[in-house]
Amino acid sequence: MNNHPYRLILLALILSAALFAADTPEWPQFRGPQCNPVSNGRLPDSWSKTENVEWSAEIPGMGWSSPIVSGGRVFLTAAVAEGKSKRPQIGTEYSNEYMAELMKQGLSAKEADAKVIERDFEMPNEVVLHYVLYCLDLGTGKVIWKQEYNYGRPPGGRHRKNSFTSETPVTDGKRVYVYATNLGLYAYDMKGKQVWKTPLESYPIIGDFGTGASPALAGDLLLIVNDNEKRQFIAAFDKNTGKEVWRTNRDLAVNRGGVAGRRSGWATPYVWATPGRIEVVTVGPGFAVSYDLSGKELWRLAGMSQGPIPSPFASEGLLFLNGGKGGGLFAVKPGATGDISSASADSAGYLAWSQQRSGTYLPTQVVYEGAVYVLTETGILNRYEAPTGKLSYRARIEGGGAFTSSPWANKGKIFCLNEEGNTFVIAAGDNYELLKVNDLDEMALATPALVGDRLLLRTENRLYSIRQKR
Repeated sequence: MNNHPYRLILLALILSAALFAADTPEWPQFRGPQCNPVSNGRLPDSWSKTENVEWSAEIPGMGWSSPIVSGGRVFLTAAVAEGKSKRPQIGTEYSNEYMAELMKQGLSAKEADAKVIERDFEMPNEVVLHYVLYCLDLGTGKVIWKQEYNYGRPPGGRHRKNSFTSETPVTDGKRVYVYATNLGLYAYDMKGKQVWKTPLESYPIIGDFGTGASPALAGDLLLIVNDNEKRQFIAAFDKNTGKEVWRTNRDLAVNRGGVAGRRSGWATPYVWATPGRIEVVTVGPGFAVSYDLSGKELWRLAGMSQGPIPSPFASEGLLFLNGGKGGGLFAVKPGATGDISSASADSAGYLAWSQQRSGTYLPTQVVYEGAVYVLTETGILNRYEAPTGKLSYRARIEGGGAFTSSPWANKGKIFCLNEEGNTFVIAAGDNYELLKVNDLDEMALATPALVGDRLLLRTENRLYSIRQKR
Protein backbone atom coordinates (compact mmCIF):
# COMPACT_ATOMS: atom_id res chain seq x y z
CA MET A 1 0.00 0.00 0.00
CA ASN A 2 2.86 2.40 -0.75
CA ASN A 3 1.06 3.64 -3.83
CA HIS A 4 -0.33 7.11 -2.99
CA PRO A 5 -3.59 6.83 -5.04
CA TYR A 6 -4.36 3.51 -3.38
CA ARG A 7 -3.92 5.07 0.09
CA LEU A 8 -6.32 7.84 -0.87
CA ILE A 9 -8.92 5.34 -2.09
CA LEU A 10 -8.54 3.24 1.07
CA LEU A 11 -9.03 6.37 3.18
CA ALA A 12 -12.11 7.27 1.13
CA LEU A 13 -13.55 3.78 1.66
CA ILE A 14 -12.93 3.96 5.42
CA LEU A 15 -14.56 7.38 5.65
CA SER A 16 -17.44 6.17 3.50
CA ALA A 17 -17.97 3.18 5.79
CA ALA A 18 -18.03 5.52 8.78
CA LEU A 19 -20.44 7.89 7.07
CA PHE A 20 -22.71 5.12 5.82
CA ALA A 21 -22.79 3.06 9.03
CA ALA A 22 -25.69 0.63 8.93
CA ASP A 23 -27.45 2.22 11.92
CA THR A 24 -27.40 5.75 10.43
CA PRO A 25 -29.98 6.94 7.88
CA GLU A 26 -27.80 6.14 4.86
CA TRP A 27 -27.95 3.14 2.52
CA PRO A 28 -25.76 3.96 -0.50
CA GLN A 29 -25.79 0.76 -2.54
CA PHE A 30 -27.28 -2.70 -3.07
CA ARG A 31 -27.36 -4.57 0.27
CA GLY A 32 -26.09 -1.52 2.17
CA PRO A 33 -22.77 0.11 3.11
CA GLN A 34 -21.05 -3.19 3.95
CA CYS A 35 -23.00 -5.23 1.35
CA ASN A 36 -24.22 -7.29 4.32
CA PRO A 37 -27.68 -6.08 5.42
CA VAL A 38 -27.24 -5.98 9.17
CA SER A 39 -28.45 -3.09 11.32
CA ASN A 40 -28.02 -2.07 14.93
CA GLY A 41 -30.86 0.43 14.54
CA ARG A 42 -34.18 0.27 16.32
CA LEU A 43 -36.06 -1.43 13.49
CA PRO A 44 -39.52 -2.88 14.09
CA ASP A 45 -39.86 -6.65 14.02
CA SER A 46 -43.63 -6.59 13.53
CA TRP A 47 -45.68 -4.93 10.79
CA SER A 48 -48.61 -5.23 8.41
CA LYS A 49 -50.31 -2.89 5.93
CA THR A 50 -51.57 -0.86 8.89
CA GLU A 51 -49.18 -1.65 11.76
CA ASN A 52 -45.91 0.33 12.00
CA VAL A 53 -46.25 1.80 8.51
CA GLU A 54 -44.88 5.36 8.53
CA TRP A 55 -45.85 5.88 4.88
CA SER A 56 -46.28 4.02 1.63
CA ALA A 57 -45.79 5.46 -1.85
CA GLU A 58 -47.04 4.17 -5.15
CA ILE A 59 -44.16 3.63 -7.61
CA PRO A 60 -45.40 3.73 -11.22
CA GLY A 61 -43.77 1.12 -13.42
CA MET A 62 -42.01 -2.09 -12.52
CA GLY A 63 -38.53 -2.76 -11.21
CA TRP A 64 -36.77 -5.04 -8.76
CA SER A 65 -33.91 -2.68 -7.96
CA SER A 66 -33.53 -1.96 -4.24
CA PRO A 67 -34.01 1.50 -2.76
CA ILE A 68 -30.88 3.44 -1.77
CA VAL A 69 -30.78 6.40 0.64
CA SER A 70 -28.57 9.46 1.09
CA GLY A 71 -29.14 12.88 2.63
CA GLY A 72 -32.72 12.16 3.61
CA ARG A 73 -33.67 11.12 0.09
CA VAL A 74 -34.64 7.73 -1.32
CA PHE A 75 -33.68 6.74 -4.87
CA LEU A 76 -34.98 3.83 -6.92
CA THR A 77 -35.60 2.95 -10.55
CA ALA A 78 -38.54 1.55 -12.50
CA ALA A 79 -39.52 0.87 -16.11
CA VAL A 80 -42.90 2.33 -17.04
CA ALA A 81 -44.39 0.49 -20.02
CA GLU A 82 -46.58 2.07 -22.65
CA GLY A 83 -49.60 -0.20 -22.47
CA LYS A 84 -49.55 -3.52 -20.62
CA SER A 85 -46.46 -5.36 -19.47
CA LYS A 86 -46.29 -9.00 -18.37
CA ARG A 87 -46.64 -9.37 -14.61
CA PRO A 88 -43.82 -11.02 -12.67
CA GLN A 89 -43.92 -14.67 -11.74
CA ILE A 90 -43.96 -16.22 -8.29
CA GLY A 91 -41.91 -19.37 -7.82
CA THR A 92 -39.20 -21.06 -9.86
CA GLU A 93 -41.06 -23.13 -12.42
CA TYR A 94 -39.14 -21.99 -15.46
CA SER A 95 -39.16 -22.50 -19.17
CA ASN A 96 -37.58 -25.96 -19.27
CA GLU A 97 -40.38 -27.50 -17.17
CA TYR A 98 -43.06 -25.80 -19.24
CA MET A 99 -41.30 -26.82 -22.47
CA ALA A 100 -41.22 -30.48 -21.39
CA GLU A 101 -44.91 -30.35 -20.47
CA LEU A 102 -45.86 -28.92 -23.87
CA MET A 103 -43.86 -31.51 -25.77
CA LYS A 104 -45.55 -34.28 -23.80
CA GLN A 105 -48.82 -32.86 -25.13
CA GLY A 106 -47.58 -33.52 -28.68
CA LEU A 107 -46.32 -30.07 -29.71
CA SER A 108 -43.21 -29.84 -31.84
CA ALA A 109 -40.09 -28.25 -30.38
CA LYS A 110 -40.70 -25.12 -32.45
CA GLU A 111 -44.34 -24.84 -31.35
CA ALA A 112 -43.45 -25.44 -27.71
CA ASP A 113 -40.66 -22.87 -27.84
CA ALA A 114 -43.06 -20.25 -29.20
CA LYS A 115 -45.51 -20.90 -26.36
CA VAL A 116 -42.72 -20.71 -23.76
CA ILE A 117 -41.67 -17.31 -25.08
CA GLU A 118 -45.27 -16.11 -25.19
CA ARG A 119 -45.93 -17.10 -21.56
CA ASP A 120 -42.61 -16.60 -19.79
CA PHE A 121 -40.75 -13.84 -21.63
CA GLU A 122 -41.23 -10.24 -22.65
CA MET A 123 -39.29 -9.44 -25.81
CA PRO A 124 -38.13 -6.06 -27.18
CA ASN A 125 -40.77 -5.97 -29.93
CA GLU A 126 -43.55 -6.31 -27.31
CA VAL A 127 -42.90 -3.27 -25.16
CA VAL A 128 -41.84 0.39 -25.19
CA LEU A 129 -40.39 1.64 -21.90
CA HIS A 130 -39.78 4.83 -19.98
CA TYR A 131 -36.77 4.19 -17.71
CA VAL A 132 -37.27 6.41 -14.65
CA LEU A 133 -35.16 7.36 -11.63
CA TYR A 134 -37.36 8.42 -8.69
CA CYS A 135 -36.27 10.61 -5.76
CA LEU A 136 -38.51 10.51 -2.66
CA ASP A 137 -38.40 12.27 0.67
CA LEU A 138 -37.31 9.78 3.35
CA GLY A 139 -39.57 11.29 5.99
CA THR A 140 -42.80 11.53 4.00
CA GLY A 141 -42.52 9.32 0.90
CA LYS A 142 -43.39 12.27 -1.35
CA VAL A 143 -41.78 12.29 -4.80
CA ILE A 144 -39.30 15.20 -4.90
CA TRP A 145 -38.34 14.66 -8.53
CA LYS A 146 -38.20 11.99 -11.21
CA GLN A 147 -36.04 11.79 -14.31
CA GLU A 148 -36.40 9.66 -17.42
CA TYR A 149 -32.92 8.39 -18.23
CA ASN A 150 -33.88 6.29 -21.28
CA TYR A 151 -36.85 5.74 -23.56
CA GLY A 152 -37.63 3.10 -26.16
CA ARG A 153 -37.59 -0.62 -26.67
CA PRO A 154 -35.25 -2.57 -24.38
CA PRO A 155 -32.02 -3.95 -25.88
CA GLY A 156 -32.99 -7.51 -24.91
CA GLY A 157 -35.81 -9.53 -23.43
CA ARG A 158 -36.57 -10.52 -19.86
CA HIS A 159 -38.05 -13.48 -18.08
CA ARG A 160 -41.19 -12.61 -16.09
CA LYS A 161 -39.17 -13.31 -12.93
CA ASN A 162 -36.87 -10.42 -13.82
CA SER A 163 -37.53 -6.74 -14.57
CA PHE A 164 -36.03 -4.26 -17.01
CA THR A 165 -34.68 -2.27 -14.05
CA SER A 166 -33.22 -4.82 -11.65
CA GLU A 167 -29.84 -3.06 -11.25
CA THR A 168 -29.72 -1.00 -8.03
CA PRO A 169 -28.18 2.49 -8.32
CA VAL A 170 -25.22 3.59 -6.15
CA THR A 171 -24.46 6.95 -4.56
CA ASP A 172 -21.48 8.74 -3.03
CA GLY A 173 -23.70 11.30 -1.32
CA LYS A 174 -23.11 13.85 -4.07
CA ARG A 175 -24.45 12.05 -7.11
CA VAL A 176 -26.59 9.04 -7.94
CA TYR A 177 -25.18 6.63 -10.54
CA VAL A 178 -27.61 4.49 -12.53
CA TYR A 179 -26.50 1.43 -14.51
CA ALA A 180 -28.72 -0.08 -17.19
CA THR A 181 -26.84 -3.08 -18.57
CA ASN A 182 -26.55 -2.98 -22.38
CA LEU A 183 -27.90 0.58 -22.41
CA GLY A 184 -25.64 2.93 -20.46
CA LEU A 185 -24.44 4.64 -17.30
CA TYR A 186 -26.09 7.82 -16.02
CA ALA A 187 -25.08 10.29 -13.29
CA TYR A 188 -27.48 12.71 -11.56
CA ASP A 189 -26.87 15.29 -8.87
CA MET A 190 -29.07 15.33 -5.79
CA LYS A 191 -31.41 17.89 -7.39
CA GLY A 192 -32.15 15.64 -10.36
CA LYS A 193 -29.88 17.29 -12.94
CA GLN A 194 -28.11 14.87 -15.27
CA VAL A 195 -24.35 15.36 -14.94
CA TRP A 196 -23.29 12.91 -17.66
CA LYS A 197 -24.35 9.78 -19.52
CA THR A 198 -22.25 7.10 -21.19
CA PRO A 199 -23.85 4.75 -23.75
CA LEU A 200 -22.80 1.10 -23.55
CA GLU A 201 -22.75 -1.73 -26.07
CA SER A 202 -25.52 -4.32 -26.08
CA TYR A 203 -24.59 -7.99 -25.66
CA PRO A 204 -26.84 -11.08 -25.55
CA ILE A 205 -27.83 -12.64 -22.22
CA ILE A 206 -28.46 -16.37 -22.14
CA GLY A 207 -32.06 -17.11 -23.15
CA ASP A 208 -33.09 -13.43 -22.90
CA PHE A 209 -33.46 -13.83 -19.14
CA GLY A 210 -32.56 -10.17 -18.59
CA THR A 211 -29.92 -8.40 -16.51
CA GLY A 212 -29.35 -7.58 -12.86
CA ALA A 213 -25.74 -6.91 -11.71
CA SER A 214 -25.52 -3.54 -9.91
CA PRO A 215 -22.59 -1.06 -10.05
CA ALA A 216 -20.08 -0.36 -7.26
CA LEU A 217 -17.86 2.59 -6.31
CA ALA A 218 -14.17 2.62 -5.36
CA GLY A 219 -12.92 6.16 -4.87
CA ASP A 220 -13.38 7.95 -8.21
CA LEU A 221 -14.02 4.67 -10.05
CA LEU A 222 -17.49 3.47 -10.99
CA LEU A 223 -17.26 -0.29 -11.55
CA ILE A 224 -19.49 -2.62 -13.57
CA VAL A 225 -19.38 -6.31 -14.50
CA ASN A 226 -21.10 -7.58 -17.64
CA ASP A 227 -21.04 -11.36 -17.99
CA ASN A 228 -22.88 -12.18 -21.21
CA GLU A 229 -22.76 -14.75 -24.01
CA LYS A 230 -20.51 -12.76 -26.36
CA ARG A 231 -17.98 -10.56 -24.54
CA GLN A 232 -17.62 -10.78 -20.78
CA PHE A 233 -15.84 -7.88 -19.11
CA ILE A 234 -15.28 -5.79 -16.00
CA ALA A 235 -14.83 -2.06 -16.54
CA ALA A 236 -14.11 1.09 -14.55
CA PHE A 237 -15.39 4.57 -15.38
CA ASP A 238 -14.46 7.98 -14.00
CA LYS A 239 -17.39 8.88 -11.75
CA ASN A 240 -16.87 12.58 -12.44
CA THR A 241 -16.97 12.41 -16.25
CA GLY A 242 -18.35 8.99 -17.23
CA LYS A 243 -15.26 8.27 -19.33
CA GLU A 244 -13.99 4.68 -19.40
CA VAL A 245 -10.75 4.30 -17.43
CA TRP A 246 -10.02 0.63 -18.13
CA ARG A 247 -11.69 -2.57 -19.27
CA THR A 248 -10.57 -6.16 -18.65
CA ASN A 249 -11.98 -9.00 -20.71
CA ARG A 250 -13.12 -12.08 -18.83
CA ASP A 251 -13.23 -15.55 -20.34
CA LEU A 252 -15.33 -17.45 -17.83
CA ALA A 253 -17.62 -20.42 -18.37
CA VAL A 254 -18.39 -23.75 -16.77
CA ASN A 255 -16.73 -26.37 -18.97
CA ARG A 256 -18.67 -29.62 -19.11
CA GLY A 257 -17.20 -32.55 -20.95
CA GLY A 258 -15.03 -30.30 -23.11
CA VAL A 259 -18.00 -28.14 -24.13
CA ALA A 260 -18.02 -24.54 -22.95
CA GLY A 261 -21.10 -23.69 -20.94
CA ARG A 262 -23.03 -20.53 -20.26
CA ARG A 263 -21.24 -17.21 -19.93
CA SER A 264 -23.98 -15.01 -18.45
CA GLY A 265 -24.02 -13.93 -14.81
CA TRP A 266 -25.91 -11.55 -12.53
CA ALA A 267 -23.67 -11.06 -9.47
CA THR A 268 -22.81 -7.53 -8.29
CA PRO A 269 -19.07 -6.78 -7.80
CA TYR A 270 -17.76 -6.08 -4.30
CA VAL A 271 -14.99 -3.62 -3.35
CA TRP A 272 -12.98 -5.31 -0.60
CA ALA A 273 -10.67 -3.08 1.46
CA THR A 274 -8.21 -5.26 3.39
CA PRO A 275 -5.18 -4.18 5.48
CA GLY A 276 -2.89 -4.86 2.52
CA ARG A 277 -4.82 -3.72 -0.56
CA ILE A 278 -8.12 -2.92 -2.21
CA GLU A 279 -9.61 -5.42 -4.62
CA VAL A 280 -12.74 -5.84 -6.70
CA VAL A 281 -14.26 -9.28 -6.14
CA THR A 282 -16.52 -10.71 -8.82
CA VAL A 283 -18.48 -13.95 -9.13
CA GLY A 284 -18.98 -15.22 -12.67
CA PRO A 285 -19.83 -18.47 -14.46
CA GLY A 286 -17.51 -21.15 -13.11
CA PHE A 287 -15.15 -18.83 -11.20
CA ALA A 288 -14.85 -16.05 -8.67
CA VAL A 289 -12.15 -13.63 -9.81
CA SER A 290 -10.61 -10.71 -7.92
CA TYR A 291 -8.93 -7.71 -9.56
CA ASP A 292 -6.87 -4.80 -8.37
CA LEU A 293 -8.00 -1.24 -9.07
CA SER A 294 -6.24 -1.21 -12.44
CA GLY A 295 -8.13 -4.29 -13.67
CA LYS A 296 -5.30 -6.80 -13.17
CA GLU A 297 -6.34 -10.24 -11.91
CA LEU A 298 -5.18 -11.05 -8.38
CA TRP A 299 -6.67 -14.48 -7.73
CA ARG A 300 -9.42 -16.85 -8.83
CA LEU A 301 -11.46 -19.66 -7.32
CA ALA A 302 -13.39 -22.39 -9.14
CA GLY A 303 -16.66 -23.85 -7.88
CA MET A 304 -19.20 -21.27 -9.07
CA SER A 305 -22.33 -22.31 -10.96
CA GLN A 306 -23.20 -21.76 -14.64
CA GLY A 307 -25.20 -18.59 -13.95
CA PRO A 308 -24.42 -17.12 -10.52
CA ILE A 309 -26.67 -14.44 -8.99
CA PRO A 310 -25.73 -14.00 -5.26
CA SER A 311 -23.20 -11.26 -4.52
CA PRO A 312 -19.86 -11.49 -2.66
CA PHE A 313 -19.11 -9.52 0.52
CA ALA A 314 -16.78 -9.52 3.52
CA SER A 315 -17.57 -9.72 7.22
CA GLU A 316 -15.72 -10.67 10.39
CA GLY A 317 -12.37 -10.76 8.59
CA LEU A 318 -13.40 -13.15 5.79
CA LEU A 319 -14.73 -12.82 2.26
CA PHE A 320 -17.90 -14.88 1.71
CA LEU A 321 -18.67 -16.25 -1.74
CA ASN A 322 -21.88 -17.92 -2.86
CA GLY A 323 -21.40 -19.77 -6.15
CA GLY A 324 -25.11 -19.96 -6.97
CA LYS A 325 -27.32 -23.02 -7.34
CA GLY A 326 -25.08 -26.04 -7.90
CA GLY A 327 -22.03 -24.06 -6.85
CA GLY A 328 -20.36 -23.95 -3.46
CA LEU A 329 -20.09 -21.69 -0.43
CA PHE A 330 -16.63 -20.36 0.35
CA ALA A 331 -14.82 -18.21 2.91
CA VAL A 332 -11.56 -16.60 1.74
CA LYS A 333 -8.84 -14.92 3.82
CA PRO A 334 -7.31 -11.60 2.73
CA GLY A 335 -4.17 -11.49 0.59
CA ALA A 336 -4.78 -14.40 -1.80
CA THR A 337 -2.88 -14.68 -5.09
CA GLY A 338 -3.13 -17.02 -8.09
CA ASP A 339 -5.50 -19.98 -8.28
CA ILE A 340 -6.79 -20.99 -4.84
CA SER A 341 -9.25 -23.59 -6.13
CA SER A 342 -7.70 -26.59 -4.38
CA ALA A 343 -5.44 -27.44 -1.45
CA SER A 344 -2.48 -27.98 -3.79
CA ALA A 345 -3.09 -24.70 -5.65
CA ASP A 346 -3.74 -22.77 -2.43
CA SER A 347 -0.36 -23.40 -0.83
CA ALA A 348 -0.68 -20.42 1.52
CA GLY A 349 -4.06 -21.57 2.84
CA TYR A 350 -6.13 -18.56 1.85
CA LEU A 351 -9.27 -20.68 1.47
CA ALA A 352 -10.63 -20.72 5.03
CA TRP A 353 -13.41 -23.22 4.32
CA SER A 354 -15.82 -24.45 1.68
CA GLN A 355 -19.15 -26.24 1.46
CA GLN A 356 -19.49 -27.85 -1.95
CA ARG A 357 -22.82 -27.59 -3.82
CA SER A 358 -24.35 -25.50 -1.02
CA GLY A 359 -24.80 -22.29 -2.99
CA THR A 360 -28.22 -20.73 -3.52
CA TYR A 361 -30.02 -19.74 -6.68
CA LEU A 362 -31.42 -16.27 -5.88
CA PRO A 363 -30.91 -14.88 -2.32
CA THR A 364 -27.50 -13.81 -1.02
CA GLN A 365 -26.61 -15.01 2.47
CA VAL A 366 -26.26 -12.73 5.52
CA VAL A 367 -23.51 -12.95 8.16
CA TYR A 368 -24.61 -12.09 11.69
CA GLU A 369 -23.16 -12.68 15.16
CA GLY A 370 -20.59 -15.25 14.04
CA ALA A 371 -22.88 -17.21 11.73
CA VAL A 372 -23.74 -17.37 8.03
CA TYR A 373 -27.47 -17.66 7.28
CA VAL A 374 -28.05 -19.08 3.80
CA LEU A 375 -31.57 -19.05 2.35
CA THR A 376 -32.62 -21.06 -0.70
CA GLU A 377 -35.25 -19.94 -3.20
CA THR A 378 -37.54 -22.71 -1.90
CA GLY A 379 -37.40 -21.57 1.73
CA ILE A 380 -34.73 -23.75 3.33
CA LEU A 381 -32.61 -21.83 5.85
CA ASN A 382 -29.10 -23.09 6.60
CA ARG A 383 -26.90 -21.80 9.41
CA TYR A 384 -23.12 -22.21 9.27
CA GLU A 385 -20.47 -21.11 11.76
CA ALA A 386 -18.71 -18.17 10.06
CA PRO A 387 -15.11 -19.04 11.11
CA THR A 388 -15.27 -22.76 10.24
CA GLY A 389 -18.20 -23.40 7.89
CA LYS A 390 -19.65 -26.02 10.25
CA LEU A 391 -23.37 -26.56 9.68
CA SER A 392 -25.49 -25.72 12.74
CA TYR A 393 -28.89 -26.52 11.27
CA ARG A 394 -30.90 -26.87 8.08
CA ALA A 395 -34.59 -26.10 8.42
CA ARG A 396 -37.53 -25.46 6.12
CA ILE A 397 -39.41 -22.24 6.85
CA GLU A 398 -42.99 -23.31 7.54
CA GLY A 399 -45.29 -21.84 4.90
CA GLY A 400 -42.38 -20.04 3.31
CA GLY A 401 -42.86 -20.83 -0.37
CA ALA A 402 -40.64 -18.95 -2.83
CA PHE A 403 -37.87 -16.45 -1.97
CA THR A 404 -35.85 -14.03 -4.10
CA SER A 405 -34.81 -11.13 -1.83
CA SER A 406 -31.87 -11.54 0.53
CA PRO A 407 -32.36 -12.07 4.28
CA TRP A 408 -31.33 -9.34 6.73
CA ALA A 409 -30.57 -9.18 10.46
CA ASN A 410 -31.43 -6.90 13.37
CA LYS A 411 -31.71 -7.17 17.17
CA GLY A 412 -31.03 -10.90 17.41
CA LYS A 413 -33.35 -11.85 14.58
CA ILE A 414 -33.08 -12.97 10.95
CA PHE A 415 -35.73 -11.68 8.52
CA CYS A 416 -36.67 -13.59 5.36
CA LEU A 417 -39.07 -11.93 2.88
CA ASN A 418 -40.85 -14.24 0.47
CA GLU A 419 -42.26 -13.40 -2.96
CA GLU A 420 -45.81 -13.07 -1.65
CA GLY A 421 -44.86 -10.29 0.77
CA ASN A 422 -44.60 -12.39 3.96
CA THR A 423 -41.60 -11.74 6.20
CA PHE A 424 -40.61 -14.66 8.42
CA VAL A 425 -38.88 -13.55 11.63
CA ILE A 426 -36.46 -16.17 12.93
CA ALA A 427 -34.39 -16.13 16.12
CA ALA A 428 -30.65 -15.81 15.51
CA GLY A 429 -28.77 -18.63 17.22
CA ASP A 430 -27.75 -22.26 17.12
CA ASN A 431 -31.30 -23.58 16.84
CA TYR A 432 -34.04 -22.75 14.36
CA GLU A 433 -37.04 -20.95 15.86
CA LEU A 434 -39.72 -19.13 13.87
CA LEU A 435 -40.98 -16.22 15.97
CA LYS A 436 -43.63 -14.58 13.79
CA VAL A 437 -44.76 -13.80 10.25
CA ASN A 438 -45.46 -10.26 9.00
CA ASP A 439 -47.82 -10.08 6.02
CA LEU A 440 -48.02 -7.27 3.46
CA ASP A 441 -49.99 -9.37 0.95
CA GLU A 442 -48.12 -7.84 -2.02
CA MET A 443 -45.57 -9.43 -4.30
CA ALA A 444 -41.97 -8.61 -3.27
CA LEU A 445 -38.68 -9.59 -4.89
CA ALA A 446 -36.41 -6.62 -4.02
CA THR A 447 -34.03 -6.68 -1.05
CA PRO A 448 -35.05 -4.00 1.51
CA ALA A 449 -32.94 -1.10 2.82
CA LEU A 450 -32.22 -0.77 6.55
CA VAL A 451 -32.09 2.96 7.22
CA GLY A 452 -31.65 4.00 10.86
CA ASP A 453 -34.94 2.97 12.49
CA ARG A 454 -36.73 2.56 9.15
CA LEU A 455 -37.14 -0.49 6.95
CA LEU A 456 -37.73 0.47 3.30
CA LEU A 457 -39.50 -2.46 1.68
CA ARG A 458 -40.38 -2.47 -2.02
CA THR A 459 -43.33 -4.46 -3.32
CA GLU A 460 -44.56 -4.83 -6.88
CA ASN A 461 -46.27 -1.43 -6.92
CA ARG A 462 -45.32 0.39 -3.69
CA LEU A 463 -42.49 1.41 -1.43
CA TYR A 464 -43.16 1.08 2.32
CA SER A 465 -41.40 2.89 5.13
CA ILE A 466 -41.85 0.56 8.11
CA ARG A 467 -41.06 2.27 11.39
CA GLN A 468 -41.92 1.66 15.03
CA LYS A 469 -44.63 4.08 16.13
CA ARG A 470 -43.41 6.20 19.00
